[in-house]
Amino acid sequence: MKQILCLLLLSFITITTVAQKKRLPNIVYILADDLGYGDVSIYNPSGKISTPNIDRLASQGMRFTDAHSPSSVCTPTRYSLMTGRYPWRSRLPVGVLRGYSQTLIEEDRQTVASLLKSHGYQTGVIGKWHLGLGWVSKPAYHQLAAAPDYGIKTEMDPQHIDFARETTTGPKTAGFDYSYVLPASLDMPPYCYLENQKLTEPLTAYTDGNKLTSGYTGPFWREGKMSPSFDFLQVLPTFIQKATDFIGLQSKEKPFFLYLPMPAPHTPWMPTADYKGKSGAGEYGDFVQQVDGAVGQILKTLQEKGFSDNTLVIFTSDNGPYWRPNFVEQFGHKAAGPFRGMKGDAFEGGHRIPFIVRWPGKVKAGTISNATTTLANLMATCQQLTGETSPVYNTEDSYSILDVLLGKSKEIATQPAVVHSSSIGFFAIRKGDWKLIEGLGSGGFTEPRKINETAGQPAGQLFNLATDISETEDLYARYPDKVKELKQLLTEIKNSKTKVTGKQ
Repeated sequence: MKQILCLLLLSFITITTVAQKKRLPNIVYILADDLGYGDVSIYNPSGKISTPNIDRLASQGMRFTDAHSPSSVCTPTRYSLMTGRYPWRSRLPVGVLRGYSQTLIEEDRQTVASLLKSHGYQTGVIGKWHLGLGWVSKPAYHQLAAAPDYGIKTEMDPQHIDFARETTTGPKTAGFDYSYVLPASLDMPPYCYLENQKLTEPLTAYTDGNKLTSGYTGPFWREGKMSPSFDFLQVLPTFIQKATDFIGLQSKEKPFFLYLPMPAPHTPWMPTADYKGKSGAGEYGDFVQQVDGAVGQILKTLQEKGFSDNTLVIFTSDNGPYWRPNFVEQFGHKAAGPFRGMKGDAFEGGHRIPFIVRWPGKVKAGTISNATTTLANLMATCQQLTGETSPVYNTEDSYSILDVLLGKSKEIATQPAVVHSSSIGFFAIRKGDWKLIEGLGSGGFTEPRKINETAGQPAGQLFNLATDISETEDLYARYPDKVKELKQLLTEIKNSKTKVTGKQ
C-alpha cells in the first residue's frame, strides 16, 4: 500500500512539475503612440519629462537601447507588429490608413493574436486599432466596395457606409476574442468606439475640428463624424479602465494576451486637469506624463490581481515623436534623445524607440541590452515562447528575441539586418554599425524631406552609428563597397519570400 501511495505521489509531483514547466506567461503589450526615445526619463535623464512608472518597469526588467519600429509612422508599424512582416509587403507599402479605411491585414493572415489564441490564450485588444475595419457598404455601393484595393489607398466615403452593421473584419478576424477600439488616430474621424467590431453609439454628432492651423500639434483634430458622448479628454482614461477591467476578468487557469495600443501622446495633446503643467515640456510633456500614469495603473492592476509574477510586460512606441526643432529650442527637451530627426523620418529619430521588457524570474532585473531589434520580432518570439513549430506562423521578417531576454545571447544571431521605411517610402537598412538610407533628405517630416539626385553625386546616405550616433557625417562617397554590400542585402530581403538569415 505504501508503495502504491509513493508511486501516486511521485506521479502527482511529476505531472505538477510538467504542468508548471508548460505554464505560459500572460503577455501585456503596451504600445505608446508617437512617444520618443528621449521622452522616457530613464533614457534621457536630462529631459524635461518625468516617467517614474516606466522607469520602474525598466529597473525591474530589461531596457533595450537599439530597438526600432519597422516604419516611422503608425499603420505600417502596427501591421508589422501583428504579422511579423515588414509593412512594405502589404497592400499599403507607403502611408497610413484613415478611420474609414478597410482592413489591411490580409484574409487568413496569421497574427500574434491568432498564434497565442491557438495556445489557449484569452486575447484582447483595447485602444487605437489603426489597421482598418471591414466597414459594410450600403447596397447601392456594393459593387464599388468590391474593388480589390477599395478603402486602402484612399479611405471609404462615409456616406457609403452602413454604420448600423457590425464590421466584417477587424480585431476579431485578426485573432482577438475581445476588442474595444478607436478606429484610427485620435485626430482622425470617425470619433467613436467599437466594441467587438460594433459601434457602441451611433455617429449622429459632428465636430468642426479643433486647432486646424496648429501644424498638427497641440489639441488638434480634424473635422468629421462622432458619437454624441465622445470626449477627447477621456479617451486614454477610458481605455485604461477597459484594460483594467479586462485584466480583472482573467483566470489564473488560462493565460491572457492584452494588446494595449494607447492613443497617446499622439495629437490631440490634451492631458487631463490633474496632469496639466506637470512637466517641463508643455502640453505634450504633460500628456506623456499622463501616459506614464496610465502605465502605472496597468502595473498596479496586475499586482493587485496576482498576475505580476507570471506576466511578461512589454512597453514600447510605434515610432519616434512629432517634435519639431522649434520645440527643442522652446522647451530644451529632446524628445528623440540624441538622435537626428523625428516621426516619419528615415533618420534614427523617426524609428529608434524605447523598448522595455519585464518578466519576473526570467528576465534579469536592471539589465540593459544593446541588441538591435524591431517590433516585427514579436511573432517569432511568441513562436519560441509557446514552442510553436507550424510553418503557417513563419514570416519573412520576424526573429525571436527570447534568448536575449533570457540572457542566453547578446544579439539576435540569425537576424541579417533590420529594415526601416519612412513616411514617404525611403528605405533604410541597418547591419551592425552601418546604416544606409536609399534617398537624400529625411524621407519624412523633417525638412528637407526629399532632395533630388544630382549627376555624379551620391544617391543615398551612409552612416556609421558607432562613431556618429546623430548621423551628421555622410560616408556614402567614401565607402562604396559598404554601400554596395548593404544595397545587395536590402534587395535580397525585399525580394525574399522567406527569412534571410545571417549574422549581423
